[in-house]
Amino acid sequence: MAIPKGRENKRNGTCVTSIDVAALAGVSQAAVSRAFTPGAPIAADTRKRILEAAQKLKYVPNSIASSLTTRRTNMVAVILGNMNNPFYMKVFKCLAARLQAQGRQILTFTVDTGASSDDALMRVLRYQVDGIILTSAQLSTRMTALCHERGIPLVLLNRYVPSAETPSVCSDNSGGGRMIAEAFLRAGARRFAVVKGDPFGTTSQDRLSGFLAGLFEAGITRNHILELEGNAVYEGARNAVFQAFRDGNQPVPDAIFGINDAMAMGVMDALRGMLNICVPEDVMVAGFDDIEEGARWPYRLTTVRQPVETMVDKAIALLKLDTKPGAVDTGICIDHKIPCQLIWRDTVRLTEQN
Repeated sequence: MAIPKGRENKRNGTCVTSIDVAALAGVSQAAVSRAFTPGAPIAADTRKRILEAAQKLKYVPNSIASSLTTRRTNMVAVILGNMNNPFYMKVFKCLAARLQAQGRQILTFTVDTGASSDDALMRVLRYQVDGIILTSAQLSTRMTALCHERGIPLVLLNRYVPSAETPSVCSDNSGGGRMIAEAFLRAGARRFAVVKGDPFGTTSQDRLSGFLAGLFEAGITRNHILELEGNAVYEGARNAVFQAFRDGNQPVPDAIFGINDAMAMGVMDALRGMLNICVPEDVMVAGFDDIEEGARWPYRLTTVRQPVETMVDKAIALLKLDTKPGAVDTGICIDHKIPCQLIWRDTVRLTEQN
């Protein structure tokens, strides 16, 4: 495979183009493009020949030049909320793996718990991205409209915003909260506490409403349910439980539901490490999300598992990244709810009914 005349001394691929690689490999320029596109149809021996030619010429594909032709940058912005919750790291890892397998890259932005996503979206719009996936809670219709006007699809993941004209993907949070209530009831609990999360997040609100609905339908009255503020973080839940029960004036409940696993773990550490209360013998505990830490000893937490991979795949599909750039469906607000699963571990007592 001889190097074309005039290209022998080019360094770092600065002036080498896909045309040069195609000439050296004896293929078309389109074949060179396919060779550097994950999942593109190309024969293995042809791809090998192209990569060998590229290596000899020190050729590196120029994504910026490619975007000028295709109007695609192959970049997707991901806006993450509540970075203190390991669940969102699990979501991010899955998003990164899926998008990179498609030859796309991620730009990551973060939002503090309870803060608006508008500022982060303004930062995103400084870049030319093909789509945006948002996992934080608050979003104005003005920012949604601005994304649509620029032809950038926006999908909400693990939450929805009722007033936003944009699709969302969530697990059935309300149904999962009801599962926890039913598990506690079957295990004999009659007095309850719930440690709440983000007051502005639909995810937390739906889990709470499902949990309460399950208790009310079983005849549990409001005065047998204590609501505590955990602010969606481990420390908030641990401190809330310690403050509530440290002086003995508040009756200790039979069961406590942490709206997410991180808070449920904080609940357990407050009960066992600070109040000398046994789990599940004295108080049962359950969470939501099924993060890896919750499955480990010494927690072995009963929880609700969110189908992360299914949710991520659906969110990416809703971006329609392979359609014509700038084609955004406006006026559509479709909430996709995916069933979740109760994972029974050691923090809820087993009975004959379980």
